[in-house]
Amino acid sequence: MPKPKSKPTPLIEDPRPLIGEPLALDLLNTWWMRDGVVQDLLAVPGGLAVWLGSNGLDERFAADTVTLTHVNGTRTALKLALDDGRTGDLDAVLSMGRIRATLTADGPGEVPEFEDPRWGPGWLAARSYLELLSTAPDRIRRCAHEACVLRFFDTSRNGTRRWCSMAACGNRAKASRHYARSNPGNE
Repeated sequence: MPKPKSKPTPLIEDPRPLIGEPLALDLLNTWWMRDGVVQDLLAVPGGLAVWLGSNGLDERFAADTVTLTHVNGTRTALKLALDDGRTGDLDAVLSMGRIRATLTADGPGEVPEFEDPRWGPGWLAARSYLELLSTAPDRIRRCAHEACVLRFFDTSRNGTRRWCSMAACGNRAKASRHYARSNPGNE
């Protein structure tokens, strides 16, 4: 008798090696490499909920299939904009929401509004990219390690950060250079 197929256990913790980047880059970092294989947080059961939670969006937005579709589309649009300068898809995401100016007891404010709330997380990530572009576009970086696909916003004082993480990719690169210098015949 065949065993019944078990459902994969949904994630409850964020497995990504780099978190806490601005929302647009954090969304792109739902793709990362492990042992030479691309990992995709959004393809794992519970992955969208983990990403929403790690960005404080889980109270405002549901982790349903429509939201997942919109977030995946936004992620692809961000990648196209960053890698190829193709902005049409990202502009289409941005057309799904707007910022409404408001006055609060604390002063002026802004409230994002969406055509459909399920566009909210993707739209906020697209808006985050616009904010990065208006702040310091030259500080949006891809990790310098050739086997890494992670992105980060360089907040170092002199703007020379090269690695997603010195502990991971930076040390691997240093170890490779040391090995090459120590073993010149093994090139």
